[in-house]
Amino acid sequence: MATIDCSAASAPALVRPAVRDWMTPLELVVLGAIWGASFLFMRVAANDFGAVPLVEVRLALGSLVLLPFLWRARAQFPARLWPKLALIGAINSAIPFILFAWAAQRAPAGVGAIANAMTVLFTALVGFLFFGEKIGTRRATALVAGFAGVVVLASGKVAGASVGWAVVAGAAAAFLYGIGINLVRRHLTGLPPAAVAAATLGVSALLTLPFAAYAWPQAAIGLQSWLSAAMLGVLCTGIAFVMYYRLIARIGASRASTVTYLVPLFGVAWAWMLLDEPLTLTMGIAGALILGSVAMSQRAQK
Repeated sequence: MATIDCSAASAPALVRPAVRDWMTPLELVVLGAIWGASFLFMRVAANDFGAVPLVEVRLALGSLVLLPFLWRARAQFPARLWPKLALIGAINSAIPFILFAWAAQRAPAGVGAIANAMTVLFTALVGFLFFGEKIGTRRATALVAGFAGVVVLASGKVAGASVGWAVVAGAAAAFLYGIGINLVRRHLTGLPPAAVAAATLGVSALLTLPFAAYAWPQAAIGLQSWLSAAMLGVLCTGIAFVMYYRLIARIGASRASTVTYLVPLFGVAWAWMLLDEPLTLTMGIAGALILGSVAMSQRAQK
């Protein structure tokens, strides 16, 4: 899951230490569990819906949950800003969501969750390649280790079937998240981040709508898939974004981003416990390489 970091919401707010001390770890764990579950819900619903219709439901429901934030800040979103919001929405929401849903049709949920962790590294790489940011030796080493993890993950098999293309799709989605996060930082700084999320999700839903209508399945969609799609949109997109921005306001963007380490762990755990998906050696090695590289990259920022 990509996150939006606008400077207006990045400064820690003054919160009573006693409250912050117990709330912050709890909210980080809950948020990691929710975002990890998004890969479970995609895995359950993607085959019945198809990738594009599922993403349309996710975008529409997520934007509706966040709509009050956009309405409250509507004066800060003039008409000239909406083409930019549409482009960023496509890059940071619609296309990567579709790629992850497509991958969920072809590989265990844990594979997508592990690939998603590359977002942090791709954000640094895009900043270096296109926006003149320094990368440093430590972060460059982290990138190499992370890419090695992707190669290991793509080389693996689950129940005798290759997951290579699903890993490629997940890595491509993480790369688009990296582009989107850099674009938000440079073009939408100062705007309320929850309102930005509502705007980009909403415009992405409109952009995706004709493709979703064309691809809508002819067969009836089961109740379990509808419930999974609803949870994906309302809980994993709308409510989770609100939680994330509350964390940013309380502890700052850098500390809040540590949720990145929890998402793949929960993604793999949920799939193993609830879908009986196997835990493979290549998933373990790849996860260790990618999460280790993310930890190294995060240390390099401090």
